[in-house]
Amino acid sequence: MSFPRSLDSHSAEGQKSIAAAAERNKEPILAALKEFLGSAPAGGLFLEVASGTGQHVAHFAAGLPQLTLQPTEYETDDGFASIRAWTRDLPNVRPPLLLDASRPDSWQVAAGTCRAVFAANLTHISPWAATEGLVRGAGRVLAPGGELFVYGPFAVDGKPTTESNAAFDAALRQHNPEWGYRDVADIGRVAAAAGLAAAERRNMPANNFLLVFRKE
Repeated sequence: MSFPRSLDSHSAEGQKSIAAAAERNKEPILAALKEFLGSAPAGGLFLEVASGTGQHVAHFAAGLPQLTLQPTEYETDDGFASIRAWTRDLPNVRPPLLLDASRPDSWQVAAGTCRAVFAANLTHISPWAATEGLVRGAGRVLAPGGELFVYGPFAVDGKPTTESNAAFDAALRQHNPEWGYRDVADIGRVAAAAGLAAAERRNMPANNFLLVFRKE
């Protein structure tokens, strides 16, 4: 299953692609991640699901140099080239892997080996199976005490949190009935079944949230 990425420009230098949203949100996300991972021991594995352009993984790798980051994408075409271009000078980033979020049993990551799993802006532009797979996969690959971080817009108590988010949610569902905002309670139920306890729901800029779940 392919998840579209909205790219605002393509750089001729090294095949970098640039997404304006990733450029805007990378620093607030990193600041939050540092609170959880800043003192993590050296060598821990940080798995990013659906790395898109590679802007996030490059920014996080520079800000969390003690961790080893593993980018992934569903398709190899433009995605892998851009990820490699963004991360070529970062020694703590591994080459990108193919990964289908909706098929966690196929992930090329060993069980219990990750300090963190991260995904941004995935859940609302993919079928529910991708969100379920993301959470179940994190439950398998995270080490005890490791955390799953899910960033994006979500519904709370059955509805988006602002009028603009409600309009965007409606537009997504009109474009594809399998897309749309996921309710934090539904994600929490999948997480609990996967052995992940809800640790925090943090308000982020532009009416987004960072959901944090910890491996029990």
